[in-house]
This record gives sequence, C-alpha cells and structure tokens, in this order.
Amino acid sequence: MIITQDIKYIGVNDRKIDLFEGQYKVPNGMAYNSYAIIDEKIAIMDTVDVNFTHEWLDNIQNTLGSRKPDFLIVQHMEPDHSANIANFVKAYPDAKLVASAKAFNMMQNFFGTDFADSRIVVGEGDTLSLGKHVLTFVTAPMVHWPEVIVTYDSTDKVLFSADGFGKFGAWDADEPWADEARRYYIGIVGKYGAQVQALLKKAAGLDIEKICPLHGPVLTENLGYYLGLYDTWSSYQPEEEGIVIAYTSVYGNTKKAVIRLADKLKANGCPKVTVYDLARCDMAQAVSDAFRYSKLILATTTYNADIFPFMREFIDHLTERNFSNRTVALVENGSWAPMAAKVMKGMLEKCKNITYTDTTVKILSALNDDSKAQIDELCNELCMEYLARQDSTANKNDLSALFNIGYGLYVVTSNDGKKDNGLIVNTVTQVTNTPNRLAVTINKENYSHHIIKQTGIMNINCLTVDAPFAVFEKFGFLSGRNVNKFEGCEPLRSDNGLVFLPRYINSFMSLKVEQYVDLDTHGMFICSVTEARVISDRETMTYSYYHANVKPKPDTDGKKGYVCKICGYVYEGDELPEDFVCPLCKHGAADFEEIK
Repeated sequence: MIITQDIKYIGVNDRKIDLFEGQYKVPNGMAYNSYAIIDEKIAIMDTVDVNFTHEWLDNIQNTLGSRKPDFLIVQHMEPDHSANIANFVKAYPDAKLVASAKAFNMMQNFFGTDFADSRIVVGEGDTLSLGKHVLTFVTAPMVHWPEVIVTYDSTDKVLFSADGFGKFGAWDADEPWADEARRYYIGIVGKYGAQVQALLKKAAGLDIEKICPLHGPVLTENLGYYLGLYDTWSSYQPEEEGIVIAYTSVYGNTKKAVIRLADKLKANGCPKVTVYDLARCDMAQAVSDAFRYSKLILATTTYNADIFPFMREFIDHLTERNFSNRTVALVENGSWAPMAAKVMKGMLEKCKNITYTDTTVKILSALNDDSKAQIDELCNELCMEYLARQDSTANKNDLSALFNIGYGLYVVTSNDGKKDNGLIVNTVTQVTNTPNRLAVTINKENYSHHIIKQTGIMNINCLTVDAPFAVFEKFGFLSGRNVNKFEGCEPLRSDNGLVFLPRYINSFMSLKVEQYVDLDTHGMFICSVTEARVISDRETMTYSYYHANVKPKPDTDGKKGYVCKICGYVYEGDELPEDFVCPLCKHGAADFEEIK
C-alpha cells in the first residue's frame, strides 16, 4: 500500500482478536501499523504484534526487494508495536535502532538487552537524514507511555503519530472513524489529556498533510476535523449536546424510572438521549459516550450501604480518566436507607467542574407520586436550555437576559450574506431601559464591524464560565473574512436569521442597529432588542475570570525568546522575525513580548 511515493504501508490486520488489551471489544479486528520510508537510506517505522512476525517480515522483504533497511525507529514500546524488535535485529543485524533513552531501558526489560551496539538515542528536536527525507523527533511522554516519541517527515509532510489518532478496527474496516477512535482514545489515552494538549501544541507548528498512526487508517483529508476532536477529547469538553443515562436495576423499578425520564427528556427537546444498562452493556462504550455528551444521569440502587457494583465500576472508569466539565444528575433507589446519591457524589469529588442539578430523584422501592414529580422537575431542569433553543417552546421576550450583561465576554454573531461570522468582544453595555437599548463597541479592523455596518443586525451571545479556550481561539484569533468559523456545524438561528451559539452561553439577544457613533479606531452601535432568550442559569464569564482560569499560562520557564500576548505561544530564539506570524492565533510580531 502506497502512502506517498517514498512511504509504503507494511503493517498487518488482526481479524481474529476479540478483546484488545484484554478488555476492549473489537468486532472489526485491529490494525498494527508499520511503515517503510524508502530513500538513500531506509527507515522502518515500528514493528507489529508477536502473532504476525513472519507476515510483517514478508511485507518488509516484498516492499524493499533486494534492499535492506538501515534503521528501525521505535516510537512506542507497547508489545503490540514492539514485540518484533529482536526478530528484526536477527533479520537485519546491520540496521540501527532509533528510539528514546527510556525506550532502550524498556527493551532491556522486554528482551534482556538494550541493543547497545546498534542503538541511536534521540530526543526532542533531534533529526535523522535518510537522503532527501529528514525526520524530526518530537517527544510525547505519557501519550500514553513515558518513552513515546512521534516523528515528522518534513519532505512529505507526514506525522507518524504513534498511538495518537489511532482507532479500534482493522485498517480497512468500514465504520465511522470517530466512533471507534473515540472509544479507543477515552479508554486507553483518556487519562493523559494534559500530555495530549502539549503534543497538539507542538503539532500546531508543523505543516502536516498526512497522519500515520499505529492503529487504524492513515488520515489524509480534513485533518482539522481529527485535530479538533483530539483537542476536544483531551481538554475534557463535551463533543456534542445530549444526555447519557447510565443505570443499574435489581428488580426493575429503577429501570422504570429511567424509561420514564428518558421519554420525557426526548419529548422536551433533548437532541440525544442514550441509555445504558451497566450490567449488560459494553462498559467501554458507555464510558466513551459519557465523555462524548454534555450531561450525565446516574441512576442506581443502594446496595450493602453502598452502590451496585456495576455503577461503582462505571464511576471508577470516569474518575480514572479525569471526567470533567459536565452537568450530572443523580437518581437513587433504596427501600429503607437510600445512600446511593451520597456515595456517587462522593466518588465524583475528585472530578473538576461538575455541575450538579438542583433536583435529585429519590425512589423508595418503587415509583410513587413524589418520585414521579421529581422526575418531571429534573427533566425540566435538564431541558431548560433545549426548550429555549427551539422556536416552538422558547420565551423570546425574556428580558431578564439583560441581567447577564456585565464586564463580561461575548460572541457577536453576524452574516455577510454568504457565511456566518462570530467575534469575541468585551464591550457590551445596557444604556437605557425605556426602551431597552444596548451599546456594542467593535474595532473597525474586525470584519464583523464591516458586516454589521452593512446589515444593521447582530446577535450577542453571553458566554458562561464553562466556555473553553477553544471558543476564544475560534472567535477571537481568526478573521471571518478568511475563515468560516461555523464550518462543519449545523447552527441554531434566531428570528433575525443569525446564528446563536448552541453551547457555552446563558442567554442571547438579537439586536437592531438604531444609531452609529464613530470612535476613531472603534465604532459604537446603539441597538434595540428584537429578541432575548435565557438559555441557562450558568454564571456569565467575566474578563478577569477568563484571564485567571481559561487563558493558558505560557510555559516560559528556562526559555529565551518571545511570548504571544494573545494566546501564549512561545517562540524560542534570540530575535523574533518582523514578519513572524503566530502559528496558533495568527497574530503578528507586534503582539509578542520578550520573555524576561
């Protein structure tokens, strides 16, 4: 299989395996990927599982013909990728092994030797020339083992990503990439989000056209989609709006409550309701979906003054993988001393940014009028924002939305007639209340200023404290003239036809420009309110909260160079080129300051 003119696929498919790592169901098998880079010198990228030794060595021989490899690059020492290092050395004794120092230490443990006579130790930024291909090594510790490196080929612009961007399933499995990649990532890599974020920042500075992982297909198109998912997963943000109900039931009464709740959630506009019986489902899939969706309901029985074992296992999986940034609701059942809600909440104490619903459903053996009313109350609480998003159920004249305006941060949305646009602003003020008038001030250099001057309409989206940095990257660092900021999503629209954000806002207001004030560098739009919706009761994000809790702190310790004042990107070097453009936020050299 040809990846590029010089890069060939020499991996194998395992269609007999039933459980990967002894626990993950893989109905469509597993791929163990290996690659050959053929140049003046030849590098083999990783080996394969022990069950495919001869097939892999045949693939090398058939691909290279009479030539022999010069290097074996070992990016990851997990046995599904490293099992054949010793067999490779026997077949090609003149080849050199290239790996991190920690990888060679692990080889001593696995094979009884660290191959001292043929090893080349590499670290961050080291290079290896094959001829026209120059490989650069990037350390990726704890993604998801400590010895991991990834490799960038600057000639063909290929990133060999080790276990990153891998998925369950054979190389050619006919299935959606995201479903099995998500289950793979959450199950195997999910604990190490901070380390994945660090690697993504390194990758942002590389010009990548293809990604070659150690599992699953080579990624060649729309790489922004895959990178975006990894950013979402590794920052522990919800990928989609929806509710997962995970439950256990002994005699069926908790199950009846769950069915009733699920039906009501669907009827009240929840875009996705997924229910898992933890005693019977694929636990890995349930865990994956808990990270996929924005809200989670845990429903279980009190059992031995604790909770039912499958629920305990499920919550352990969540906390082990840093479950964060979600809304959680609790449903407990107990015949004489209900303890389940207390136990579940205690288990989740280590999780960050968990918002619990005000309503907890308490069932005493079986549903009664009180517990049915609690289910209705919980459903209304969870669906408040979904009802507000739908034209048929929204209160479009809820002027309490004005109370969410402060010295906060907002996304102004507009449309230039061809595409939707959005811009981060922090200058929204209510100037009168009879009638209601708002002043919105926007820098004239922003494309949104140009659009609103022409159209006379905009939406103001009030951001909440759970908005991740990715929102500010999308709407604050890029120009809507050059980028479609809503590409790939199905936007929600207000009555004026403009977008309002589906997530991370507590309200929005549709504005009509009544007056314009020229403020030299900025323009102030004095506007009337044509529609106002309250989406949730989450706290509005202030400018100070953003700087204290959301904006990443640049890692400048021990570094010499310059740091971007907008996004924190660090440029290492004695002088910053005058034409330098930040690879993250795309701001120029004027927005960098020297590291002191």
